[in-house]
Amino acid sequence: MHNIAGSPEDHKAMLLHGIRYAVGPYKSVRGSIEISDGRLTRIQYHRVPSFTMVSKGIDIDLSGFLVMPGLINAHDHLQFALYPKLGNPPYRNYIEWGEDIHATFPEVIAKHKSVPRNLRLWWGGIRNLLCGVTTVCHHDPLWPELQRNDFPVRVVQQYGWAHSPILGGDLQKAHSSTPDRKAFIVHACEGVDDLARQEIFELDRLGVLDASTVLVHGLALDEAGVALMRERQASLIVCPSSNQFLFGRLPDMKLLGAMQNVALGTDSPLTASGDLLEEIRFAIEFCGIPPDLAYRMTTETPATILRLKDGERTLDISGRADLIAVRDTGEDAAERLRTLSMTDVEFVIIRGRVQLASEAVWKLLPPQAKQGLEPLWIEGSIRWLRAPVRELLRKAEAVLGFGEVRLGGRLIRSPDSIADDSSMDSEDLLIRCDVRK
Repeated sequence: MHNIAGSPEDHKAMLLHGIRYAVGPYKSVRGSIEISDGRLTRIQYHRVPSFTMVSKGIDIDLSGFLVMPGLINAHDHLQFALYPKLGNPPYRNYIEWGEDIHATFPEVIAKHKSVPRNLRLWWGGIRNLLCGVTTVCHHDPLWPELQRNDFPVRVVQQYGWAHSPILGGDLQKAHSSTPDRKAFIVHACEGVDDLARQEIFELDRLGVLDASTVLVHGLALDEAGVALMRERQASLIVCPSSNQFLFGRLPDMKLLGAMQNVALGTDSPLTASGDLLEEIRFAIEFCGIPPDLAYRMTTETPATILRLKDGERTLDISGRADLIAVRDTGEDAAERLRTLSMTDVEFVIIRGRVQLASEAVWKLLPPQAKQGLEPLWIEGSIRWLRAPVRELLRKAEAVLGFGEVRLGGRLIRSPDSIADDSSMDSEDLLIRCDVRK
């Protein structure tokens, strides 16, 4: 993948004004935010809408928008973003599922796997970016592509991991090689049978269940398993829609709520219902998770679990300038999460630079902020992304077929013939995209 225009050094300062910004799940204030060198340098509170801060660089009027901290996806497999959902559920455990899909869908798996892995990783990053994720934890090796500064979202860089007790190889070696004071992440208790239920006790027997350990799924945890996790001070990441699809069962949030740190992740399109916003809505509706808890499970809690210590969890002075903007309906951030979808995310800043803009916001941006953005058509919506969209889609279509590329189940297209025509409005762009169907 070539380097794209628009490095972090391109824009030293940015001022967002006219906004209402979230300072918690149920608290927000009106004000202005200044960004410099990738960090929040000033936040000014206004009792009434006003504009008193002086811009030192790019000035963007976001009147009518609610600004929130960028979301943290605590668990994803980025290389599977282009895959369809696969399976003939219900299963008893993850081993059954894996054996079944490889026996039943070998051609589908082989076809999607033939898309170069680096390409698939980029689409995994874009899938997260589109729904307002600014930091994602990838459960697999930290391949070099994920360490690039121009990757679409931040990827957690320091962690230890193993796949699972059965498929993870030498778990003791993986645990001992985890960087000091970082998370050791492992799938466990993913299923509904005794095999899945006993995995927590096997981890403890191996000596790899401690305060650094982060279980993913934990569906089969019972009271004894939860008590053991609390005793060892381990953490948990749940992926409810994936569990429902594979096993016909949801995490018992009343039981799991006894644990201090429980975050939310998406798993992958192989089993999940969609992106992180869809997972949030699913968790609120079907798992009974209160909106304020869902907010914390995708901001504050994953930052704690994943040992992120650079201001990723909230909007604070000197913290990282990773934020998103959605239309201001008057609701606070937690209530807004009840209905948020990908089409509601209209602006994303990561490392102090514009990574995503809707057509409406794109028209508000000065020319220097637009540099390096390319348009992506995704099921009727246009998003301008800091990514080589045309190249990425051309290479994916070379394998999967023109008009056959889906991102997390959604059809995507690149209006490459007009990507450089900055004067074309949203309606014209959609018409040109439709012509190419």
